[in-house]
Amino acid sequence: MSGRSCIVVLGVLSWVTTTSVAMLNLTLPGQHPDPEAVVRDVHSKVNYSLSRRRMQQQLPTQSGGGEDSCITGNPIDDCWKCDPNWPNNRQRLADCAIGFGQYALGGKNGQIYIVTDSSDDDAVNPRPGTLRYAVIQVEPLWIVFPANMLIRLKEELIFNSYKTLDGRGANVHIVGGGCITLQYISNVIIHNIHVHDCYSSGNTMVRSSPTHYGYRSLSDGDGISIFGSKDIWIDHCSLSHCKDGLIDAVMGSTGITISNNYFSHHNEVMLLGHNDDYLPDSGMQVTIAFNHFGEKLVQRMPRCRLGYIHVVNNDFTQWEMYAIGGSGSPTINSQGNRYIAPSNHNAKEVTKRVDTNQAKWRDWNWRSEGDIMVNGAFFIASGEGLEAKYEKAYSVEPKSAADIDLITWHAGVLGVGGRDNNLGSWNERANFLGEGGRSTTAAAPLVFFSVALTCLSLLSPNTLYLLSIL
Repeated sequence: MSGRSCIVVLGVLSWVTTTSVAMLNLTLPGQHPDPEAVVRDVHSKVNYSLSRRRMQQQLPTQSGGGEDSCITGNPIDDCWKCDPNWPNNRQRLADCAIGFGQYALGGKNGQIYIVTDSSDDDAVNPRPGTLRYAVIQVEPLWIVFPANMLIRLKEELIFNSYKTLDGRGANVHIVGGGCITLQYISNVIIHNIHVHDCYSSGNTMVRSSPTHYGYRSLSDGDGISIFGSKDIWIDHCSLSHCKDGLIDAVMGSTGITISNNYFSHHNEVMLLGHNDDYLPDSGMQVTIAFNHFGEKLVQRMPRCRLGYIHVVNNDFTQWEMYAIGGSGSPTINSQGNRYIAPSNHNAKEVTKRVDTNQAKWRDWNWRSEGDIMVNGAFFIASGEGLEAKYEKAYSVEPKSAADIDLITWHAGVLGVGGRDNNLGSWNERANFLGEGGRSTTAAAPLVFFSVALTCLSLLSPNTLYLLSIL
């Protein structure tokens, strides 16, 4: 892209920002105006799904089953798995997210792309059929894997917007250099993928779109790095053994749901926020739901800076230092989780205020509601006027953590551990859309947004901060 084109695009963005400054007030694109309403919606969906399951269990068993016979109590899984033809109706998954990332479209209404080549030999000129070739394309794509694959990345796998990685029905592992990078993009769904053994890579050229490649400095070695992006949903993945974080979201990222994942064997699990003074991160909104934080985890489940983080119905198993940490005054709303403390008497506390004295953190809004504390675990809440602030959020009572085994039973990649998850084959022909499957009129603003994000990716963090406060 030419410098002149970027100047025009950023000029338009600057005009929009300047004329809307009174309304924006550091509000991020994709930020929900009422996070408490999102919290209530999550509770409502969980309660409805659990109620349907209990009602089903009370009814006499009927031959032939039916849709209700598949109800798990997990609202995400109930949404798509109850379709007996889901393997040929994969894009229904895009309607099943909950929480702040519920608007992530992924590759919905796009064509099915079949990964036929597991190699990753050239980060600048990837071959058609490879995963790297798919994720850099401009158009929406629903990316599937017809067979088990180990994809060993040579460099960061840099995504473009409107992509879904759908690993259902296959055993797909992504390992190697840099792993997954979502930078200044939107609308990505990553589902049913193993991500592990990721290490730093870079100091080389990497392609990020069909028309652009550029120099990438050394990466951190995250499993999934979310950088200045929005409308992201990561579901039913298994993550472990990476050099830095398993999932990091920084630099004004928002509209994120991290659900049904299995985390294990790692030190610094999840970082949310660039630093304590990066004000755009005050608009970060993340839902962390139905995950299992498993064996050999040390800390950061997550570690938060600024923003609103809803931690709901997760299972935390014996961290080594702490479970939830933070600095910079984030709002942490912990509801219906089970916290199982380690045997170490010095690590019983769920929470950790990082490098902050009590005089500062006593006003932070950290709340525990309906959580179960096991083996001496304890959560130190904080914040003045919490009852009034959270009264609205609690109008739909969060489900007790007593249901946590049921809700998190299938956390991680489906089909692992001998569980019957009804994973089936799918018909290639039934998944393809014909020509005219997308509206060119509706696509026009998306093209502009994609161009704008490409321009933004060329700017430094300091320049982006100045743009955010214009």
